[in-house]
Amino acid sequence: QEQLVESGGGLVQPGGSLRLSCLASGLRLDYHSIGWFRQAPGKEREEVLCIKSSDSITHYADSVKGRFTFSRDNAKNTMYLQMNSLKPEDTAIYYCAVGRGSYRCDYHAMDFWGKGTLVTVSS
Repeated sequence: QEQLVESGGGLVQPGGSLRLSCLASGLRLDYHSIGWFRQAPGKEREEVLCIKSSDSITHYADSVKGRFTFSRDNAKNTMYLQMNSLKPEDTAIYYCAVGRGSYRCDYHAMDFWGKGTLVTVSS
């Protein structure tokens, strides 16, 4: 059974850092398109970063480029989102997601989702 579990969310002050983890079970992350998404209150879910399995290139949203960094540990079947220089507007529920397709990694292409972890950036 495919399952994704996020962890690492919490309360952090502006300018601080957090590292989110996503542990996958029942599937291999290195065989799929993967991504991180977030949803702030009253807003639609947006892409934070996405990686197509066809090219393995990490595409970051402009809003997080230079501040967020993706990494993975294939041995642990886990992916990470290192978030630095956090801003109040980064406050959202963060989701990891996996898609079976090789050429898309957008919201609609994702087949499996975690339940999310809340990140709150506030002083």
